[in-house]
Amino acid sequence: MRALMDAPALDFLDLASLLSPDEREVQRSTRRFLEAEALPGIREAWARGQFPRELVARFGEQGLLGANLPPEQGGAGISAVGYGLIMYELERIDSGLRSFASVQSALVMYPIAAFGSDEQRRRYLPELARGNLIGCFGLTEPDGGSDPAGNMKTRARRDGGDVVLNGTKVWITNGEIADVALVWAKDEAGALRGYLVPRDAPGFSARAVPEKMSLRASVTSELVLDDVRVPASAALPGADSLKAVLSCLTQARYGIAWGALGALEAVYTEALDFARTRATFGKPIAARQLVQEKLVRMVSDHGRGLLVAWRLGKLKDGGTLRPTQVSLAKRDNVRAALAGARAAREILGAAGISVEHHAIRHMLNLETVDTYEGTYDVHTLIVGRDLTGLSAFE
Repeated sequence: MRALMDAPALDFLDLASLLSPDEREVQRSTRRFLEAEALPGIREAWARGQFPRELVARFGEQGLLGANLPPEQGGAGISAVGYGLIMYELERIDSGLRSFASVQSALVMYPIAAFGSDEQRRRYLPELARGNLIGCFGLTEPDGGSDPAGNMKTRARRDGGDVVLNGTKVWITNGEIADVALVWAKDEAGALRGYLVPRDAPGFSARAVPEKMSLRASVTSELVLDDVRVPASAALPGADSLKAVLSCLTQARYGIAWGALGALEAVYTEALDFARTRATFGKPIAARQLVQEKLVRMVSDHGRGLLVAWRLGKLKDGGTLRPTQVSLAKRDNVRAALAGARAAREILGAAGISVEHHAIRHMLNLETVDTYEGTYDVHTLIVGRDLTGLSAFE
């Protein structure tokens, strides 16, 4: 695990010169904290298939949860670029850590802040920001996949002053450890609405998705809602359509576009270190042309992706970011990171299949990151529709 420790950020194209002093400090302080407290135990956590829950409160203390929300909503009020750098540093350690923080921040805190009532904001946001409460985002269903609204079976039925929820959600990050689930369901009028469901609500249960070989240091669950009764005030008053859901996913995909590059830095750094010290036929394999091509491709993809992510952050802070721009970045940056992890595994040879090294863990994690929050193919069609004005989904 030595290759990651105390390493300066990979920055071949000098992105640091485009960052503000506050943004540079966010990255430096987050890296120092995660190297000290998250990196030493991540291999064992991944191998055991256990999320390091002890880190949640520390994430809150460090201001890593909902950091881009304003202070009055529990956040630190940092820029979108600063938030992206946090996601980068989390995924540099492990995609599971970034997934936790991304769900907490972009898929739970953001919709409460954007669509919730004043009472919901006061009740939940400060506690979620501190890590005293954990949230999950209940959207995906067994038959939903890339068409969550069209295939949604979960229903919300009004009963006096309450709403009764029935349905099943699957592949839900944080599900079993969540104190509150933001569950999306269709009401009797067919509107798609979000409901804040406490974990102790009668009829609500969560169980682990078994035998994962990816994101093993992350909690992935199935949620079952069997006549779960919540007050009508549990609904997010500003969220009554697929547009609200997609706005949440755009927030999460933005963080993924940054985070995947952190994983790419991790596997590149390890591969370079290994190639410099591993010798065959009398010289280090780093002197081999094919190995150098792999390393150069990783750095090229990383630098290009980092500039794209930074540009998205500036557009986001300026209020002009378009969801299709995020789709392009999620599509390209994750696929580049996955290709880099596979190349790093090749450079490490037989050693690359051992979890003593980072490459295989990141490679397997990134297989999931490439799939969730919209697959590579789905984002291709989203961008294609934007370019042509013609939909290939129907």
